[in-house]
Amino acid sequence: MNTGARYLAERLTADFGFYLREGQLLARERSAWQEIEVFDNPLFGRVMRIDGCFMTSERDEFFYHEPMVHLPAVAHAGPASALVVGGGDGGAVEELLKHPGMQRVLLAELDGAVIDMARQWLGGIHHGALDDPRLEVRLGDARTLIEAPGGERFDQIVLDLTDPYGPALDLYTAAFYQACRRRLTPGGVLSLHLGSPIHRPQAMARIAASLRAAFPIVRPYLQYVPLYGTLWCMAMASDTTDPARLTAAEVDARIAERGLTGLQLYNGPMHQALLAQPNFVRELLARPARALERGEVLEEVGELAMGPEVAVVLG
Repeated sequence: MNTGARYLAERLTADFGFYLREGQLLARERSAWQEIEVFDNPLFGRVMRIDGCFMTSERDEFFYHEPMVHLPAVAHAGPASALVVGGGDGGAVEELLKHPGMQRVLLAELDGAVIDMARQWLGGIHHGALDDPRLEVRLGDARTLIEAPGGERFDQIVLDLTDPYGPALDLYTAAFYQACRRRLTPGGVLSLHLGSPIHRPQAMARIAASLRAAFPIVRPYLQYVPLYGTLWCMAMASDTTDPARLTAAEVDARIAERGLTGLQLYNGPMHQALLAQPNFVRELLARPARALERGEVLEEVGELAMGPEVAVVLG
């Protein structure tokens, strides 16, 4: 018997994908940049999807946002200012503002519609952080903001971006990472995602090479993200700050000293576990790879961006 249930599928490659059951569709908007949806799912709660890709959900966001923010923040001597590029759902902002010493966060988001929908529907992710007085929201092209001469410098930059195609592609280049480096204070830290070493290994290697072309210290780290259906790679980069120098005990001591609470994933032993690399990832990152230049297309990702939305009805 056909139940008429609607299942939304996402392709990670031409040969692999996964699906979520769409419960109630709460909101859908096509902005000037992309299509944004929020829907209910029995497992993940409220889910945000952009251009057919699952971005974040209420019940699994900590798998992504905590490593992205806290591994670099705790490695830093004590960040007081941060820039988030993308991240309109507010999850990265919320994690940054858990640090009592964080005095200012600037959220640079291309699409204000993402922030508006998050404010209305994704309180379980940002927990009011989008209205915190320490936050400034600036809409527009982050590349223009970061590459402009002079300007503000930050202790921490979080690149919480959509996949590397379309408007986001130029934010994965060596030139952009070099511009980010100029925006960091001494000892400042940058974090970003590199993609999946299983499903998009060449794209991941190219992004890592771009990062290494800009920073002397680059530490990739791994985390399984349930909503993404796979092992996901992130990275931290800096001139002088190296998260690998911290022991588990030192990480736990910094968490306690800084009064960090409400963490569901990150702690001292997890800090070290995130930085551990299986052999196949070591080999992947050791292969020669060319840094990305503006205007290039990552074939492993770009070919999927051209495909139609996939929605199936199962019995």
